[in-house]
Amino acid sequence: MKRTLRTTAPTVGALIAALGLPAGTAHADTTEPRIDLRVLLVSDGGPATDAIAAELDTAGTPYTEVDLTRPNRPVIGAGFLADTLDGGPRAKYQAVVLPNDNPFAAGSAEMAALAAYEQTYAIPQVDAYTYARPEAGLQYPVSGGYSGSVDGVRAEVTTAGKAGPFGYLDGAVLFEDNSPSVGESYAYLASPAAGADFTPYIEAPIPGTPKQGSLVGEYRHDGRRELVVTFVCNQYQQQFRLLARGIVEWMTGGVHLGASRNYFAVHVDDVFAADDRWDTRLNCTPGDVDCANDQGKPSPIRMTSADVDHATAWQSAHHFTLDLAFNGAGSVDQRADNDGVDELADKLIADRNRFRWINHTYTHAFLGCEQDTTVVPWKCATNADGSTEWVSRTTVDDEIANNRVWGRTAGLPLRDDELVTGEHSGLMVLPQQPADNPGLALALADNGIAYTGSDNSREPGQRRVGPALTVPRYPVNVFYNAGKAAEEVDEYNWIYTSRAQGGSGVCEDSPATTTCLTAPLDTTTGYADRIVPQETRTDLGHVLSNDPRPHFIHQSNLAEERVAYPVLDGVLDGYDALFADNTPVVNLRMKDIGTELKRRAAWQTALRAGQVTAYRIGGTVTVDAPSGVAVTATLPTGTTLNGSGYGEAYAGALSGWTPSAGSPLTLTLPSTAAAPAATADAGEAVTATRPAPDTRVPAGVKDQVPYTVTAEN
Repeated sequence: MKRTLRTTAPTVGALIAALGLPAGTAHADTTEPRIDLRVLLVSDGGPATDAIAAELDTAGTPYTEVDLTRPNRPVIGAGFLADTLDGGPRAKYQAVVLPNDNPFAAGSAEMAALAAYEQTYAIPQVDAYTYARPEAGLQYPVSGGYSGSVDGVRAEVTTAGKAGPFGYLDGAVLFEDNSPSVGESYAYLASPAAGADFTPYIEAPIPGTPKQGSLVGEYRHDGRRELVVTFVCNQYQQQFRLLARGIVEWMTGGVHLGASRNYFAVHVDDVFAADDRWDTRLNCTPGDVDCANDQGKPSPIRMTSADVDHATAWQSAHHFTLDLAFNGAGSVDQRADNDGVDELADKLIADRNRFRWINHTYTHAFLGCEQDTTVVPWKCATNADGSTEWVSRTTVDDEIANNRVWGRTAGLPLRDDELVTGEHSGLMVLPQQPADNPGLALALADNGIAYTGSDNSREPGQRRVGPALTVPRYPVNVFYNAGKAAEEVDEYNWIYTSRAQGGSGVCEDSPATTTCLTAPLDTTTGYADRIVPQETRTDLGHVLSNDPRPHFIHQSNLAEERVAYPVLDGVLDGYDALFADNTPVVNLRMKDIGTELKRRAAWQTALRAGQVTAYRIGGTVTVDAPSGVAVTATLPTGTTLNGSGYGEAYAGALSGWTPSAGSPLTLTLPSTAAAPAATADAGEAVTATRPAPDTRVPAGVKDQVPYTVTAEN
């Protein structure tokens, strides 16, 4: 059972004396300290602190980074950590993140200042990756513990972890093991040291013993609290993504700016139309631009009414809604060729309220430059003066408006302000078309479009196009021209094998972005054994990264062998096995995703400009942001804003966006969210000792991580 330290609120005199601050500015000993909602992150350039920084960045939680590798870094002392403001004591940081339990030299004045600060203001400390040793509340690994690889290990959230910061997890914490030849995660598994006040939150079996060893736990000592993490990982690995929320909630006491949710949306393009099929003999797609000079005979793939039944049943089973991006001309052509019959359209229209719908243009025409398809790859046609020949504004207008009219006539529940053009055309396409079609922005304005889809693999950031903002979409690596698994594998082999192995050699020509397979995949087993697990892992990684950007597939992937479903099942079933019921997948429509991205961008801009001030005094949180910038925060259940409820419930807390009118927002925390208090033994001296240097980082963790150092965020 978790032990609780007796705490007592510090007087102002004790706070000032402990930190060596001027005493004359204090009003009274009963004044509660102000604690700014900002994290101090002390980095050594390693992946563990970088991972926590990435989590704070994505959530929109402000932090100050001190990079220990920089010679001109600030010195951490009493004045750096706290001061007086408006006559009362102010703690500048609500939490401290260190690379390990003590990254400074023995006898360091900086570590002593941090320890005194944490004692005085009850500030938690996270040890991002530290050696198991008594100074961190644990036995040495050689004393019946373990040090080594934990690739593929199944760790578990303890009872205390579920009751505490990791209650959003269902129990299992799976460590990745993606390659047998690359070490991906190293850990120290150990039991609490004798007499230590240590509570394990995440444990894993100690090899060769019946015991469990701590991977994440809370150590309480000398009037301080530390979250002791004894495994290393990077920001992209699943084990970190699962635990990141809990680490932040623990160190902030569940009171912080920023928010994190797990999003998943799937757009299905080309609905009502047919998609051309990959030709395994020609290694191109007859009917599309990759087969020059009309090679081959098109063999279109189109959904049937039975595929619609399967889609609606799948949605019901997974409590999930697909977004169908439709082309009305596909049904018009089908009826023209079949005496007015289109069973697919009839079924989709009958079930129209089971889905969300997006305008995908009427005929799926390419809306950028006029394409010259006599060569592969295609190029932009040019006018007599050598300038680019663009598809006209009128044509773009007609594609948008005609599809809207067709959809309205069919009774589809459309939003007029959402659009995905065919192939994201009209937007820049490198290398052939390095600029947007000038007529696109005008046509978007003509039709009242506020959000238009873009390809995240080309442009991962949201940007403005005329009156509209883009919504970057992740392409799922299940190809549009594959209705069967063997077709998918054959095309995959063509793209990802060398010329010597019968492939296109694209992977050889672009080694920085594409990795060649060591051998072609078996067309019978390769899809289930290689492609599905890999794509599932990639897409689930997006879901776990607080990333609202949608994924897109094509209607062909829901037809014939329905090859998209194994990936979608892998993502949603895998998610359900990891998370508790209070942390569902958030399934937003396109407009809401665009709005979320827009709000995040404005929030980050305000943070970088130093325009946001937020602090806690006792049970009151005050946030001041520029007028028009929506404020995002995560707060305990029961928090109120001006006497009314705040936010939406997610992962055991409340979070959301609150418009700022230019005056400070005042939020009242529930009585159960006790204010931080210094411990009874806060005046005890702390000896700053340097940890053993054996904190190993496998090459698979650090070497594959891009590093970005942020001074202030």
